[in-house]
Amino acid sequence: MAQDTDVIIIGAGVGGLVLALSLYQAGIPCRVYEAVRDIRPLGVGINLLPHATRELDELGLLPTLDAIAVRTRESVFYTRHGQFIYGEPAGIDAGYDWPQYSIHRGDLQMALLAAVRQRLGDDSVVANARCTGVTQDADRVTAHFQDNDGQALPPVRGRIAVGCDGIHSVLRKQCYPQEGAPRYSGVNMWRGTTRCKPFLSGASMVRAGWLSTGKMVIYPIRDNIDADGNQLVNWVAEIDAAEPAVRDWNRSGRLEDFFPAFADWHFDWLDVARLIQDADSILEYPMVDQDPLPTWTQGRMTLLGDAAHPMVPRGSNGAGQAVIDARYLTGQLKRLGLTPQALQQYDRVRVEATTRVVLTNRSNPPDAILREVHERSGDKPFARIEDVISREELEGISRRYKQVAGFDPAALKERASFV
Repeated sequence: MAQDTDVIIIGAGVGGLVLALSLYQAGIPCRVYEAVRDIRPLGVGINLLPHATRELDELGLLPTLDAIAVRTRESVFYTRHGQFIYGEPAGIDAGYDWPQYSIHRGDLQMALLAAVRQRLGDDSVVANARCTGVTQDADRVTAHFQDNDGQALPPVRGRIAVGCDGIHSVLRKQCYPQEGAPRYSGVNMWRGTTRCKPFLSGASMVRAGWLSTGKMVIYPIRDNIDADGNQLVNWVAEIDAAEPAVRDWNRSGRLEDFFPAFADWHFDWLDVARLIQDADSILEYPMVDQDPLPTWTQGRMTLLGDAAHPMVPRGSNGAGQAVIDARYLTGQLKRLGLTPQALQQYDRVRVEATTRVVLTNRSNPPDAILREVHERSGDKPFARIEDVISREELEGISRRYKQVAGFDPAALKERASFV
């Protein structure tokens, strides 16, 4: 087990690794402790919206992202009949100073891990160290660990402990031992990646259909993966379901459990049914979140990312909020020192901000556009979208989510740096 440090980071996911890079930038010693024996590139696609890429730009990571991700150019919405509903430019094309990226979560994690080890040293990330709890006194915290064979490891002392340990967070359970079960939204999702030719702009994020009959989210996450110019395309299928799937990000899914809803999705711009059938692998997950907590902080210990605010993945915003948590927390530690007061200031601002996002993702995320059209059209083809809903209403739904989530273009450009 590595030596003591100032900030103990529990978890080497996106939030924990961005926190390590940010603390290093601020001159604050830290070390990351990860439960798994070997850190491997797991998961499927995620999106990094401009409010998150602004923070990664301040860490000097945009050239790395450009090498491994797709710069998203547009966000578009279709019915399950393949009819166009609404589209708007994304990232740089929408007038932001920062791009939007579609990326494989594993690629992002490995890139962040490499940057941490390069900048902080090879011993900055300790694997096979499962946190079992944190104790503290007025001045210090002590994190307790065991390896994956159940053997106790030497405890680590620090001045601050941050739980970045995801949806099954040990630190969250320690702080809220009586917390209830996850809140099931009534929707299960299946996720996969498929190798195929580019579609639409070649950098489009597509949302289509609706949950009662089947909804899809589709976007490329790697360019030019072979000599034929194919892309790796991420897709998510979502359907209303009475019972939730098992809450495990890496649980395999079965094609027969959801494919019938999409078997006739053959659009002139993409054969969605074939895309699903040609998947490299399929993962299954319930659309769940947790009710927002009143506070993430106890003394010298706090939470970050999914450990703090697990949200229904409907706004392409979970990873982005973890990045912003990490940067804002670093700014407070830099300004107020490694003190409970810094954690309380982080808590006051970020609990309120992410609570708004969690609740909006439940009711009116960007794909509420699909709900409105599905309900108003009776799920039937239409002659003109303007006969169903006005462009002004569609723009309003999109604009309100940007404001809640913190990536309204003007506000993002004017905001001071966190660190």
